[in-house]
Amino acid sequence: MSRMPAPPQRSWTAPLLGLGLLLLAIASFATLPLQFAAFFTLDAVNSVSEFIGGFAPPELRTGFLSKTAWATAETLSMSALGTLLAVAGGMLLAIPAAGRFGRPLRGAVRAVLNVLRSIPELVWASVLLIAAGLGPFAGTLALAAHTAGVLGRLFADALENAPLQPEQSLRINGASPMAAFFYATLPQTLPQMVSYTLYRWENNIRAAAVLGVVGAGGLGQMLKYHLSLFQMQKAATVILAMLLLVALVDGISFAMRRALTR
Repeated sequence: MSRMPAPPQRSWTAPLLGLGLLLLAIASFATLPLQFAAFFTLDAVNSVSEFIGGFAPPELRTGFLSKTAWATAETLSMSALGTLLAVAGGMLLAIPAAGRFGRPLRGAVRAVLNVLRSIPELVWASVLLIAAGLGPFAGTLALAAHTAGVLGRLFADALENAPLQPEQSLRINGASPMAAFFYATLPQTLPQMVSYTLYRWENNIRAAAVLGVVGAGGLGQMLKYHLSLFQMQKAATVILAMLLLVALVDGISFAMRRALTR
């Protein structure tokens, strides 16, 4: 008579982790002076209504729409070029960060990637504005620097997690290490890398609009200018342009990801 297998031992790691996160959330609410009731007072509602009412109707004169369209194209160009530069830099850093040239170099390059992505785009832009001056060039470099750190880490993890058997098979049959990498490992990870790139491009559209606040050009610079002069109707047009641009890029990115997965 065969014995029944012993039931698997229950792991308490996941429940303890969930309990710790719950306690952390409770402690966060308890230590912050949150005043939710202040949002629903009559004065707050009247102030918000008056502020929002100042945005209507948006400015639709031809001259201002042309200016907004040019700023929209500038923001789109900043995000696209910054992402392309980040892909090139991230890939160059991802190969040694994946341990292709030894563990010491892997640790050093991953430290560089940590520095690049831990500094926000606004800080990069503030620093680069001193060197490159006002305008979209500094914003593009700021996006490229931060995104290279993010994509480099994601690309390196994808390369490390890829199955080694196809590359080893080519190596056994006489292929060089670089040829085996480009013909076996890279094709396996390329769809994942493209998906990461498209997602970061979506994020960079929003970041490019924000970078204009510090003088990096595009829609953000227009928005800051008109808000500082309390020209709310013109600011409303700029905000609508931001929303349309983000929706457009999200749609393009979604369509490209769908095409890659077919």
